[in-house]
Amino acid sequence: MDSVFGDLDRPPLDRAALERALVRPGSRWREVVVVDETASTNADVAERARAGAAEGLVLVAESQVGGRGRLGRTWAAPPRSGLTVSVLLRPVGVAPDAWPWLPLLTGVAVVEAVQRVSDLAPGLKWPNDVLVDGRKLAGILLERVDSPAGPAAVVGLGLNVTLRAEERPVPAATSLLLEGVESADRTVVLREFLRVFAALYDAWLAASGDARSGLADAYTSRCATLGRDVRIEVPVGGPVEGRAVRIDDDGRLVVATGGGEVAVGAGDVTHVR
Repeated sequence: MDSVFGDLDRPPLDRAALERALVRPGSRWREVVVVDETASTNADVAERARAGAAEGLVLVAESQVGGRGRLGRTWAAPPRSGLTVSVLLRPVGVAPDAWPWLPLLTGVAVVEAVQRVSDLAPGLKWPNDVLVDGRKLAGILLERVDSPAGPAAVVGLGLNVTLRAEERPVPAATSLLLEGVESADRTVVLREFLRVFAALYDAWLAASGDARSGLADAYTSRCATLGRDVRIEVPVGGPVEGRAVRIDDDGRLVVATGGGEVAVGAGDVTHVR
């Protein structure tokens, strides 16, 4: 495919439209920055957080060449084929032990945004992979940043929009295009994600980070891991194997194993068929 056709097929994000829709008095979002290329949007936002940037910064890259996923994995996609975005949050009034709910909240926002712009019904693989029939549509990464202005959270999202079959990094990856959403506009998808995220985040803040106020139910109803047999590679110790039974108040996955229930706070989950 030549570059001219590619540019027409994958138009740039409309920053002005995003600003008009999202940045206004009383809005959660104060600035939308779109860059042509960067190594990592999360690293860029983390740098701004350390320099004292306020909550509400949104940074989107048309091309990300050094992105990172969970567990140190790399993440890359062709330019303009998806959404690579990071947001800066400073959850004042929320205890640090509630912050693990932020990536789960982000997963719910992605699912709801995709449902708004398509007929798809994605699910969530704990903690925050967005799946369509077992294929990965999006991934999320949360990083805590310490700064002179206090702790900050950087939430990064990578969502495949027009990724083609031959461009997939792994066979299990998918995109809105591959799932039949041929007319998905990245600007519209991003706008809807940020609107849904802001509403969920505002409610979470109002509840002082207590997920029992509604977030836990919203996540649980979309979690494709619950009720499944799973194998979880955890950072320390051997794998955890058993039936995923619930999400606890701290956002951990509770697994019923042969030796009793185990609550897992971090790990790489495989759904066992």
